[in-house]
Amino acid sequence: MNNVQFSVLELANLCKNKTTQDAIERAKIGAQHIDTLGYTRLWLAEHHNMEHIASSATSVLIGHLANCTSHIRLGSGGIMLPNHAPLVIAEQFGTLGTIYPNRIDLGLGRAPGTDQTTALALRRNNLNTAFYFRDDVKELQQYFSAENAISKVRAFPGEGVQVPIWILGSSTDSAYLAAELGLPYAFAAHFAPAMLKTASKIYRDHFKPSEQLQTPYFMACVNVIAAETTEEAQILSTSLFNLFAGIITNQRRPLSPPTDKPIYAGITEIEQAVNSMVSCTFVGDANALASQLTSFITEIGVDEIMVTNYIYDDQKRLDAFNFIAEAFELINAPTKA
Repeated sequence: MNNVQFSVLELANLCKNKTTQDAIERAKIGAQHIDTLGYTRLWLAEHHNMEHIASSATSVLIGHLANCTSHIRLGSGGIMLPNHAPLVIAEQFGTLGTIYPNRIDLGLGRAPGTDQTTALALRRNNLNTAFYFRDDVKELQQYFSAENAISKVRAFPGEGVQVPIWILGSSTDSAYLAAELGLPYAFAAHFAPAMLKTASKIYRDHFKPSEQLQTPYFMACVNVIAAETTEEAQILSTSLFNLFAGIITNQRRPLSPPTDKPIYAGITEIEQAVNSMVSCTFVGDANALASQLTSFITEIGVDEIMVTNYIYDDQKRLDAFNFIAEAFELINAPTKA
């Protein structure tokens, strides 16, 4: 197996009885903890009108965490580009890339990252912006290019700054676009796994080399709950399952302590919906995770795994990052002849 990179998706979730400031501090401590553990990158996701997620001002939080760390790449997973003018994003990430050279990624998504009413507020009553996603990506690339120096509209900072662009998605549409533009592709299997295998194949089959990327590079984001023992990890995982049950039933809650069993146990419809939504979830100790993830990586054809960490207890969350790093040491260990 090739050297599979491993990274983290940070949502800055609020925990039960904690504040937004606590959530941001928890994200900072997590970023500092993984900074020296071999993780490749930490991305933050743009969400709006969600009281238990503190990452709405994504570029601001990226800058904060970049300033608190030394090595790990920071980026967006993603910036929902139809919510923004491409010029503004070029300026924001051009600024980040200037302050933190070779440490900033720009992942771009097409969805609003919120409900339709809030999307209207963000997009000023123009929901058609999503239909111009490809054009907006191309415009953004133009602002970053040195060749844009002859244009009447230029991004300062931004022009000539090296900020890798990624396409994010949960469907085959995004796979075709990433392949056409020759960009790295990240798939949101942590909440929308249905099209994962198909999207991976489409991306690789249709990939066209670009100035940024010569060969396809595919990342899958999955849920991972790690602990010293698989039994403990299974208990900790109830926080994740209960959180997703709240999303499905439209009764969103902060991240809460584990329960003896999922709160929806015995309610068939919710069980089926949660199981479908989080089917790309891996639970166990380092050895169990290495086995599970090796099979997944081989089946899907993955160059990098990005993990979520929905563990309620602050110390157990940090410990989990250690166990995940151990799992990837096992995954990437040379095979004995």
